[in-house]
Amino acid sequence: MSKEKGLLQKISFFSGAISFLLAFIVGIALYFQVTSAGSNGPVSASLIASTFFFVCIGIVFAIMGKADIPSFKFNKAEE
Repeated sequence: MSKEKGLLQKISFFSGAISFLLAFIVGIALYFQVTSAGSNGPVSASLIASTFFFVCIGIVFAIMGKADIPSFKFNKAEE
């Protein structure tokens, strides 16, 4: 039984997709950095760390956005 996702869950899923896109872009920049300057520089290390960060954040946000979170609202007692 799936219910309508809230605004914050939709934002979280969208942020996860953006994070995966950024990880892809940083991966391309890493490829060009390694082919031109080698893989032993500090720039390459920071690009590797950025790619890892964006992939991990993308996974977390995507899971948060797809989770089936119950409603925490209290129902009023019938009179």
